[in-house]
Amino acid sequence: MLTALLSVLVILLAFPIGYLLARATREELVQGRKSFLRLYLICIPLAIILAFLPIKELKLPVILSLIFIAIVSFMSFWLSYDKKFVRK
Repeated sequence: MLTALLSVLVILLAFPIGYLLARATREELVQGRKSFLRLYLICIPLAIILAFLPIKELKLPVILSLIFIAIVSFMSFWLSYDKKFVRK
């Protein structure tokens, strides 16, 4: 029960952390669009593949880390298209 609660908390914390990271690096958002998209598109399939592998040790932390990275990179990718958010 506690593990599931902590897992949800970690995933939910990815959204404000992604926003804060994007806000702190506004100048680099436009140049990093391709990298953010690549990182997102790599992390999600890796997390799905890992979920179905019969590995017991370190499976949950690795999957949570991949999902966390995917959310943070998607937030940066998404906010890079907001003209009001990005500084030139």
